[in-house]
Amino acid sequence: MRRPGGDAPPGAPETFPAELTDALVGIQRLIRRRLRGGLTGPRLRGAEVELLRLVESRPGIGVSEAAKELHLASNSVSTLVNQLVRDEYLVRETDPADRRAARLRLTGAAEKRLEDWHRRRAELVGGRLARLDGADHDALRAALPALRRLADLLHEDPEADEDPAAPVSAPAGAGAAPGGPWTEGTPS
Repeated sequence: MRRPGGDAPPGAPETFPAELTDALVGIQRLIRRRLRGGLTGPRLRGAEVELLRLVESRPGIGVSEAAKELHLASNSVSTLVNQLVRDEYLVRETDPADRRAARLRLTGAAEKRLEDWHRRRAELVGGRLARLDGADHDALRAALPALRRLADLLHEDPEADEDPAAPVSAPAGAGAAPGGPWTEGTPS
């Protein structure tokens, strides 16, 4: 159903993907901008932050596994690792099972920076959520499982899709805890 002038009404099936994406990207951008003001160290690029958050969630992850998880080339992740090691945010350890492979761990400086960012983000978003009414809280809380499933689907290998339009039910364990680094913002 089109409105006069030819525009689809807000929330129409053909505009919903763009509206959802715009809302999520807008929220992410605003959170990043608000949190940048209190940075205590140099600003990190998005890919560097994604790698740090992945290592935070999976200490000891290997470089090639991190590349696969982040959908980046191994040499790109190696470059990020080298930079983060130089900046003293990552430690690269030799894998005892395979001396050719490296395992990644956060340094104390990286842990402190991520903890500070998590705290500041919770305060910012929590303060804004407190200003919403109960119906908005309920709607946002009810949307979380679907948003997590959408994040999981977006994270999947697109070549693995047989029918990208087919409905997907919740995977086992969905909704328990937020997934990988693609489900949250970035401490830039």
